Amino acid sequence: MDSPGAARPTDPRPRRRDRHGRGMRGPVAPPQVPLSATRADTFRDLVQDSVERLERRWPQLAEVDFMVLEVPAPQDDSVPLGSSAPATRDRHARVVVYRRPVELRAKSRDERALLVHEVVVEQVAELLGLAPESVDPRYGQD
Repeated sequence: MDSPGAARPTDPRPRRRDRHGRGMRGPVAPPQVPLSATRADTFRDLVQDSVERLERRWPQLAEVDFMVLEVPAPQDDSVPLGSSAPATRDRHARVVVYRRPVELRAKSRDERALLVHEVVVEQVAELLGLAPESVDPRYGQD
């Protein structure tokens, strides 16, 4: 019988079962199921879909870097949904879509997809010096 002052030996092995003896829990959903995709991953996929749709019409967009950032740098009173920067000697042209401001303005998944596409079209149009309607003829119609 153990005396009350004796210390219990610690087990250096990792636990392989929970306290009820059922084993460790597995993932809630397998990786290929959309449930396991984060909101950031889903948003990135929306931007990529929009870019692929535009690249079919404008092959020169293959030289443009498309990025997704969480929030823009603090500015005066407005919060932009996206930004663009022309190419320089050191880097490619760049289009940035800000995830959080876009998500806050969209109420549903479909509305978010439309807004992402509109932001990408507007930034590409600004980069190319064209009207958004000439970049994507369906701009503003959805």
